[in-house]
Amino acid sequence: MSAPALRTLRRVAVRVEGVVQGVGFRPFVHRIANAHALAGYVLNDSEGVLAEVEGQPADVDRFLYDLVAAAPALAHVETVRVTDLAPAGRRGFAIVASPPTRDRAGARQVPVTPDCAPCADCLRELRDPEDRRFRYPFVNCTNCGPRFTIVRGVPYDRPRTTMSAFAMCDACQTEYDDPADRRFHAQPNACPACGPQARLIDPRSGEPVTSGGPPGARGDSPEAGRSADAVAAGAALLRDGRILAVKGLGGYHLACRADDEEVVARLRARKHREDRPFALMVADVDAARRLARLEVAAVEMLESVARPIVLAPRRERTAVAASVAPRVAELGVMLPSTPLHHLLLDDLGDVPLVMTSGNVSDEPIAYRDEDAMSRLAPIADAMLVHDRPIHMRADDGVVRVAAGAPLTVRRSRGHVPGALRLPIPAPRDVLACGAELKSTFCVARGGEAWVGHHLGDLRNAEVLASFVEGVAHFEDLLGVRPRVVAHDLHPDYLSTRYALERDGVDVVGVQHHHAHLAACLAEHGVTDRAVGAIYDG
Repeated sequence: MSAPALRTLRRVAVRVEGVVQGVGFRPFVHRIANAHALAGYVLNDSEGVLAEVEGQPADVDRFLYDLVAAAPALAHVETVRVTDLAPAGRRGFAIVASPPTRDRAGARQVPVTPDCAPCADCLRELRDPEDRRFRYPFVNCTNCGPRFTIVRGVPYDRPRTTMSAFAMCDACQTEYDDPADRRFHAQPNACPACGPQARLIDPRSGEPVTSGGPPGARGDSPEAGRSADAVAAGAALLRDGRILAVKGLGGYHLACRADDEEVVARLRARKHREDRPFALMVADVDAARRLARLEVAAVEMLESVARPIVLAPRRERTAVAASVAPRVAELGVMLPSTPLHHLLLDDLGDVPLVMTSGNVSDEPIAYRDEDAMSRLAPIADAMLVHDRPIHMRADDGVVRVAAGAPLTVRRSRGHVPGALRLPIPAPRDVLACGAELKSTFCVARGGEAWVGHHLGDLRNAEVLASFVEGVAHFEDLLGVRPRVVAHDLHPDYLSTRYALERDGVDVVGVQHHHAHLAACLAEHGVTDRAVGAIYDG
């Protein structure tokens, strides 16, 4: 290109930070760059997304506007930094591979997206007999699917997820490589021919519970219908009053018919859960309304991509066994969070399911297959498993409506690891270890804090191991290097002992009820002096 022509061009480097990996941001950048006739490239790295674009100045300006105004629905752009460069006369725009990971102690890491419920497009494919992903329990695309629970590290690319063992078939690779396809660079992309498979097994022997032809599955490979068949067989067992362990996004659930008093009581006895309510899963909002009185905000939370358990006042004379929530005026209801759950509910029709954490009371939710078989064998009659590993456990989140607005009761799957803004930035990286009951932890860096996923009551070695594992994963994933560790003043809490055993940090003891009030003030951005009354427990 001639020197006069180069002088008419503008070339910029664009650094985008925020929730911009695993949400289709690079394909989005590719599309808007081509729409504005710009040359350059885009890539993921450990700090977010880096792009370089070159073209007419007005086209570059329009690109920068669209970068924020038209960002993908699951993205959250926090900052955009633009640096002007000398024009180079490049042609074409490409998505390029992420650079090699370097040890960048103290460098800000890119946030990873929470796990997302199936989108409408994927659900249409799931239920379309003419689609190659008909009844495939692991259908996903750039706009939905597993994220936090499968990612091992950043940048968020397939080799750094638990999908790394599944090589895409030609059809899936074509989708992945096509900028016009909604699966363009969708890291968990898969189909029945090349992706994870579900199996229905005996928890004591590991042997298949049933076999046979798939119900309407398509495909030329012998594996094409295996998952669909397993789900249908699992639904049949549930219909017959059996207890099923189901592998979900962040761990195992224990499921049974919610309208059968005998099986619900049997599950309660086997799980050693005396009277705490069980959560319910139903197919859609209409089914949820038949069980509970739902405000507008409750419906919005039910249908959100997080798919939490929503607590709402129960209706009288519902088709729910008394043992589901004895002596409680509310029910906890959720919608399916994965394609596999959608298939189970489709096959069961109008039957609501108990869908409770896969554990014995006071233990953390099981998420590794061998551990689940060992711990759940005394409870479950069969296990609906699959071969996509879960890297990090995440129990179901719990929310309710308060004064017409959402109120988080338990922050976990679907919300973690979303960042919370701090009213006062942390001058040094911080780890807060929490207390004992309903244990979680929090890491903070600058103006952001990341609350960990719900772990359970921190009273035994299993929950402590989950706590330590979760802290290490957050520090690595988010690039937080704690220099200050806060702990409860109670000397016998396992979280306090953990804090005091950390090397090379300053430890700060915080009185328990002071911490409750400080958290409330921080949540609402209050920095003035305050008087509070703490009603704990």
